[in-house]
Amino acid sequence: MSAGPLPSSTRPRAWLSRFDSLRVKLFLAIAGANVVLVMAAYLIYSWSFDKGLVEYLNKADETRLQPLVVRLANGYREQGHWDWIVNDRERWFELSREVLGSGRVPRRPGEQGQPPGAAPPADAPAPSASRPSADAPPPGNPPALTIDPRLLLLDAERRVLIGPEWRAEQAVFKPITVDERLVGYLGYVPRLQMVASLERVFQAQQARTYAAIALGLFAAVLLNAALIAHWLSRRLRALGAGTTAIAQGDYGVRLNAQGHDELAQLADGFNRMAESLQAARQARQQWIADIAHELRTPLATLRAEIEALQDGIRRPDAANLDSLAQEVNRLTRLVDDLRLLSLSDLGALDYRFAPLDLGPFVADYLHDATARPGRRLQLHTDLPAGLRVRADGDRLDQVLANLLQNTRRYTNDPATLSVRLAREGQEARLSWEDSAPGVPAEALPRLTDRLYRVDESRASASGGSGLGLAIARAIIEGHGGRMTASASALGGLRWDIWLPLHTEAAHG
Repeated sequence: MSAGPLPSSTRPRAWLSRFDSLRVKLFLAIAGANVVLVMAAYLIYSWSFDKGLVEYLNKADETRLQPLVVRLANGYREQGHWDWIVNDRERWFELSREVLGSGRVPRRPGEQGQPPGAAPPADAPAPSASRPSADAPPPGNPPALTIDPRLLLLDAERRVLIGPEWRAEQAVFKPITVDERLVGYLGYVPRLQMVASLERVFQAQQARTYAAIALGLFAAVLLNAALIAHWLSRRLRALGAGTTAIAQGDYGVRLNAQGHDELAQLADGFNRMAESLQAARQARQQWIADIAHELRTPLATLRAEIEALQDGIRRPDAANLDSLAQEVNRLTRLVDDLRLLSLSDLGALDYRFAPLDLGPFVADYLHDATARPGRRLQLHTDLPAGLRVRADGDRLDQVLANLLQNTRRYTNDPATLSVRLAREGQEARLSWEDSAPGVPAEALPRLTDRLYRVDESRASASGGSGLGLAIARAIIEGHGGRMTASASALGGLRWDIWLPLHTEAAHG
């Protein structure tokens, strides 16, 4: 049965998967955050501008009303009542326009120079009843002032004399006093929004300006986000390509670590990891070659001796059997050493830690070892008691045995050995120095490498398998210490071993 076409629901997913990349996500994250900031700044600035403008206009209106309060007080002082203004609404509009600076409206004929509320002269022609004054406001339609519709005149009991009574609750009252006596109030309704056309035009112009700035910032944000996303994703793509190469076994790949930021530190760490992996692979390859070489020599000897016995060339007497046993023992020691190192690498090497006085322990070992038959040494020791460490005595015996074996094997006659013990801070330092010959300086860091010999031919006659010092270093590190090689003042090799002091001794 043939498979049908892919469902249509999988197509959008495949289309969306093309945008499921770090570059797109970085772009959206950076652009989104900046767009939110730009929009918030635009809204806050617009709100702040509108609010500030309204407050400014209210304060300006309040300042402009003070002369009107003075004029109303003067009129009340002259007339003694409010009828002069209440019964003459045209005078109210005229007075407010004069004081508020909206242009002075000419008075009616015969009223020029007269105080407010004064009667017209007798010879003044009466205004025509059939023709309204050209300067009077249309009925029910006050002058086009931004403040007049918000003015109210009230008496001392706060009864509205002029103005809409329904706006009295919203008004701010400015007292009108005559000779320190309260005679009324001038009510003023603050602006809640911009009402004049000029103010609206100005507000609209500012809004357009802010919108243009916001659009410019928005475009800059998108461009900046695209550049940052491209820059970051390019560096991360290089890291991804390097990781893929490492996964495929190419440990020679390196990244260009420029700068000092986190990505540069990541690239530098990647390069160090690649170097370590490359060195580990080379060491593994060399390790396999060295093991094969070490096993081949005793196996070849065994094979030759067994073939000689089979062919009747050699007789199976005690001497020939002892030779075979020596080769078997050599193979056994090599396998045991390899197993010991493997356990150390796995962290499975068994230790039986106990408090141990290091000075007497080393002194007893050297006394017993030098008393046994073998090459004689001129021994100089300085091993004070009281430096206690937490250690496994059997494992430390292995370390001392390997060091002593190397001293006896490689020093020239008369061989000299100097062993000293001292305290350094919270550690005990054991120094082991022997006489000439020494070791080349370039070979000192590699002496504890597995299967390493200074001689390039790796002849068995010149030394052991090359695992003794590697085992010694593994045991010392298992005790929480360290072990380094350097040139000796006696002309040979010097080993310095540091072991942490036991808790009670460290605080003693």
